[in-house]
This record gives sequence, C-alpha cells and structure tokens, in this order.
Amino acid sequence: MGRKWNNIKEKKASKDASTSRIYAKFGRLIYVAAKQGEPNPESNQALKVVLERAKTYSVPKAIIDRAIEKAKGSAEENYVELRYEGFGPNGSMIIVDTLTNNVNRTAAEVRAAFSKNGGNMGVNGSVSYMFDATAVFGLEGKSVDEVLEILMEADVDVRDILEEDEAVIVYAEPDQFHAVQEAFKAMGITEFTVAELTMLAQNDVEIPEDSVAQFEKIIDTLEDIEDVQQVYHNVDLGE
Repeated sequence: MGRKWNNIKEKKASKDASTSRIYAKFGRLIYVAAKQGEPNPESNQALKVVLERAKTYSVPKAIIDRAIEKAKGSAEENYVELRYEGFGPNGSMIIVDTLTNNVNRTAAEVRAAFSKNGGNMGVNGSVSYMFDATAVFGLEGKSVDEVLEILMEADVDVRDILEEDEAVIVYAEPDQFHAVQEAFKAMGITEFTVAELTMLAQNDVEIPEDSVAQFEKIIDTLEDIEDVQQVYHNVDLGE
C-alpha cells in the first residue's frame, strides 16, 4: 500500500496549495452534513467525520462555524451527491465525487474536463469496481506495535497498519472511521496527519513520462470545478 499512501500525500499536498478552494468545499460539505441531521457533531456522525477531515486540512473555525450556523437557519439549499467515472491516458482510471445544486452544470463541466484534455467519460461502474472505499488515518509519534495494541484493546478491526515516512498509516473499512478515531482519542491521540474517507485503487499503474502532463492536466481541471469534492485515480505519480 506504500504507493497508495504516496498518492494520498501528493493529493493532499496539492490541495493544501489551494486553501481557499478547499475551505469553500469543506464549507459546503459541513453545511450539507449539518442540514441532514442535527447541527451538533456529538449527535451527528456524518458531521463529526467531516469536521475531523476538515481539521487535517486546517480549515478555520470561522468557516466551520459559519457553515453550521447557516444550516441552523431557515434557508434551504438542495445539494445532490453524484459520482462520475472516466479514463485518462493509457487507460488510467479516474473517479470524481461531486456535491452540486445544479446537476446539468456539473455534468457538463466534468465531461468537458475529460474531453478537452484527452480523456473520456465512462458509464457508472466502469471504473469504481477497481477501487475500494477506505478509511485512512496517519499519525506520528507511535510505532506500528503501539497502534496495533491501541486498536486491539478497543476491539477495532482494521485492514492494515504500516509505517511509512516516519508515520504510521492505518487502513480500515469506511464504517470503522468513527471507531478508529475514538480508539485513538481514548488514548489521548487527537492530531492526525491524515484522516480521510477515500477510494484506493486496487492496483496502481504507471503511465509513460510523455503522458504525465496530460494526466495531471485532467486532474487539475477536475479539481478546479467548484462542485467537485474529491478526485481519485489509480496512477502512481511517484514521490
């Protein structure tokens, strides 16, 4: 899973470089999660997960509070979660998760991002079957054995625990996100280098050097779309 972790780090670093865009996307996610349940993370698990993710991206408290307060109001903005799947150069696979209040606009923008950069859209299921939904946590200052002991004591099952780049990486089923988080918090661990619900490719692929720029252009264009929340792919871009 090492290369998969490198891709997550790379994607996160890329997003960290465009903070205003990330803050806006998290503001929308927080609003939707708070609107769908109680605007209190202690009683709204979906909101709690989003806030934990926002914390690893250093989303300011003011943005979080504003989104939650907006959800408490009478105004109603209807958002729909949609997933698009497609292909980049050399058969590379891409998944695009969106949150939109205008389906036609979003579909057109995603399709254009593929077609104008040498990719093409696929039908539902054409790509996602090669990915696994996964909860990923990264933390520093602990060994693999220490993390394993914490999770065993809490009776939490995970897929894998690895040590990479001086950090311990935990891969778990998506529905175990809260259980893993709470197990760590019970031991006083509240800071994570990553706390994400993501889609990991079952097999990473490499693409020719002369296709890398084209592939990265597709990814960058997709991530620039306001309604796009996450972009996943199966390409090993190295470190």
